[in-house]
Amino acid sequence: MSDIWIFGYGSLIWRPDFPHAEARPASIDGWARRFWQGSTDHRGVPGSPGRVVTLVEKPGSTCHGRAYRVGADARDAVIAGLDHREKGGYALRDVDILFEAGRAPVRGVVYIATPGNPNWLGRADMAEIAAQVAAAAGPSGSNAEYVLRLADAIRSMGAEDPHVFAVAGRLEPARLSAS
Repeated sequence: MSDIWIFGYGSLIWRPDFPHAEARPASIDGWARRFWQGSTDHRGVPGSPGRVVTLVEKPGSTCHGRAYRVGADARDAVIAGLDHREKGGYALRDVDILFEAGRAPVRGVVYIATPGNPNWLGRADMAEIAAQVAAAAGPSGSNAEYVLRLADAIRSMGAEDPHVFAVAGRLEPARLSAS
């Protein structure tokens, strides 16, 4: 068994909470981040799900995040822990991870929620997404905190994500008034 690279594009960017030998800014091509997955176990509850990100295929898009190299000795335990953490509709998928423009990608894995899983919420307009996020909270905290921390993490990498920034922008006035 060998080391494995795990690509994080949501809360794994700022809260990986698993042992890793290395963490690096990274990206994957052909995927876009969207708040189309429901969360009833972390950022919402049954009957009032939060919205968390998943990836949707979108040719020409690039999703920026962080990749974590997990040593062979920890690989099985880390994947088992992530399978539990991402149990709300996510499945493991192989993906090419890019670290620098012009360099060859490395093979890794990513968790993606797809239509048909029990927590899939799908497409909605930005006002509806932001309203649902603002009202939701679960065992891991408020859904708004998740969105705002994700936006901050993407900005700190010097990356862009219009979808995340649009939702976060609708929540920013509440963040500023709470300060």
